[in-house]
Amino acid sequence: MFNNNSISISVSDDESDELGRMRVRVRRKRKKLGHRFKNEFVRRVVRNLVKYWALLIFLPAIGLLLYEAWSIGWNSSSAATTSEEKTSVDPELSAVNNTTVEKKSDGNLNRLDPTTRVIQGVRQRCLTILSPEELQHLEIPVRQESKSPVKKLLYRTENVAPMVGGYNTLSEEHTEATRFNMFTGNQTLDQRGEMFKVNETVTINCGFYSESGGFKISNEDKNYMQSCDIVVSTCAFGGGDDLYQPIGVSEASLRKVCYVAFWDDITVSTQESAEHKIGEDRFIGKWRIVVVKDLPFADQRLNGKIPKMLAHRLFPHSKYSIWVDSKSQFRRDPLGVLEALLWRSKSVLAISEHGARSSVYDEAKAVVKKNKAKPEEVEVQLAQYRHDGLPEDKRFNGKKALAEASVIVREHTPLTNMFMCLWFNEVVRFTSRDQLSFPYVLWRLKVLKNINMFPVCTRKDLVNSMGHIRKAKPLKI
Repeated sequence: MFNNNSISISVSDDESDELGRMRVRVRRKRKKLGHRFKNEFVRRVVRNLVKYWALLIFLPAIGLLLYEAWSIGWNSSSAATTSEEKTSVDPELSAVNNTTVEKKSDGNLNRLDPTTRVIQGVRQRCLTILSPEELQHLEIPVRQESKSPVKKLLYRTENVAPMVGGYNTLSEEHTEATRFNMFTGNQTLDQRGEMFKVNETVTINCGFYSESGGFKISNEDKNYMQSCDIVVSTCAFGGGDDLYQPIGVSEASLRKVCYVAFWDDITVSTQESAEHKIGEDRFIGKWRIVVVKDLPFADQRLNGKIPKMLAHRLFPHSKYSIWVDSKSQFRRDPLGVLEALLWRSKSVLAISEHGARSSVYDEAKAVVKKNKAKPEEVEVQLAQYRHDGLPEDKRFNGKKALAEASVIVREHTPLTNMFMCLWFNEVVRFTSRDQLSFPYVLWRLKVLKNINMFPVCTRKDLVNSMGHIRKAKPLKI
């Protein structure tokens, strides 16, 4: 019961419940849709990030690498095309002065910056040289009484008594056996085996077999070379490379060290065409130019092994020598190099190790693949080494034995001289790829222990690598 001003509305219980349910359902649906959409999107993004995070990181990196590789390849192909076009236009001019290669090499010329590497997380110099002040006061060590089993080395001549050192020989017998000639003398396989035997006095084949055999040097040059106690040497036969002036030299080394470059007539002509003429004093810059006549081998690579391996015969009074390939610029002080690589480590021979391989058998495959020697020649050499028992091991006594040998630093002792003679004989008998014969001679001559096989980064610190400028012309004999 209500008063007159009131209005009565009757609502059934069913309608009220239904309306309430509708209102609730509509509100919940609208609110839940928006929230669910946002949560689902976030979950999907997070799930994809977790699932594909590695791909998202590496894809840009791979793309950047591909772009850089494409850029390098494009630049290299463009440079090669330019070089080929210039050669095809004027091959004679290219043989004399390949300006494209020279411009490419100029980037390395006269660089003195040190080469470094990371050792146990710390960046260090690959070669630590004494300071200029220390080099000025550096004394050359007095040679102590040798404990070497080899005390004296005699050089064999044919059918006559062996001769110690010097240039003159007596016998002029000529033999056509293999690549042996009047310079090397003949050597049978039995003699080869005998020469590896170690005694206090060793008689050995070591070039200079006959005065008529070739590699003739003027008396004036011989006198100069006999005055050298320490020598840095290089050679360029066949006009293959230019001459790079040594840098980083101390005043002490300028007084005590000879720099000698061996040229033939072809190189003299090639360099004169490039306006690099020998002075009246026989020097070009720091280098004393020694012009060699009557080279003994048609293969210029073999001729180049003579100053490389037989420095003790060319410089009979020298105590130390440093060999540098003609494709490189020597950029360190010679006395500092001797101190760092020989005297500090008490070594008698230091040589640059091979950067890519450590097995002579792997190197032989690479030599054949790169057409650096005939496959049949390499097989003959390997067959002999297998017959002699050269192991397949990649290392000898835990050390890398394969040498790159573009830089050789050594003391001239009877034992090291014997090693170099044996190495030279292997190169003459088999292939001119001296990397193949070095491990063999090292293995056979087991008494030579104190060798410093320095790593690639040390070799890079010693020289600026310029690469070969032009192909050496073969000798016509």
